[in-house]
Amino acid sequence: MSETRTGTAPTVMRIVLGKRLGALREKARVTREDAASVLDVTPLTIRRMENSEVSLKLPYVGLLLRAYGVGEREAEEFIGLVKLANQPGWWHRYRDALPGWFSAFVSLEDDASLIRTYEPHYVPGLLQTEGYIRGVLEAGAHRDNGELERRVSLRVKRQQLLTKRQAPILWILMEEAVLRRPVGDPDVMRAQIDRLIEASTLPNVTLQIMPFRLGPHLGAFGPFHLFRFDINELPDIVYTENLTGAVYLDQRPDVAAYLEVLDNLSARAASVEETRDFLRVIRKEL
Repeated sequence: MSETRTGTAPTVMRIVLGKRLGALREKARVTREDAASVLDVTPLTIRRMENSEVSLKLPYVGLLLRAYGVGEREAEEFIGLVKLANQPGWWHRYRDALPGWFSAFVSLEDDASLIRTYEPHYVPGLLQTEGYIRGVLEAGAHRDNGELERRVSLRVKRQQLLTKRQAPILWILMEEAVLRRPVGDPDVMRAQIDRLIEASTLPNVTLQIMPFRLGPHLGAFGPFHLFRFDINELPDIVYTENLTGAVYLDQRPDVAAYLEVLDNLSARAASVEETRDFLRVIRKEL
């Protein structure tokens, strides 16, 4: 999953199982070419299975596990996990209003133990009020009001993540421009700032503002998210998006570059207490 722009979006479990399948192949000293001959496919198919670029077909997985010398009990457990991984996530019912490349983001968000975000344009989706959500989505492209309502509903549903049992740690760095850009009328912005102040008091949320006075910095190229998991096989994953798709990065040099930017910005940004005071000042100006 080093880079994904289009195509079927994998769930976190499928990413893990793909990596485990590759590890089993390497442990058995089987090349991708030899594994491909077992299935009568090309080595590219094996690579795509291991990189979670395609779904894991049960007959294929069974044949590979046998070729890798995996015991019957372990193979049965692996097949059971594949069945679970192939089941659609809760967000699947919103697929009519959800770009295919964004489904993977929701899966990563849902299973992460830590989410770090840099956002220069808008309040991150997990902290948006419904009025703010509508203002943002109405500025974008959507086919009809039905689709708009589905997208609003999905974003509200995603926010339950922050209050669930074993909720992830959310650490957000947000530019002052986000607060200065009006989305909706002043009442919408006041409610949104109230929501940010409230969220900043949650034990699992850290919110920092990047004031204009800091000037240019390393993160100014655009928004991105870094996901970390309590799963050994799963590395940190960085997500960025553009107008027509998204990129998911998990190679260590790429992730390290983004992590360095986040650490640099968090050291320069306003502290949590200063951010809360800053939000109150902005609210009074509205």
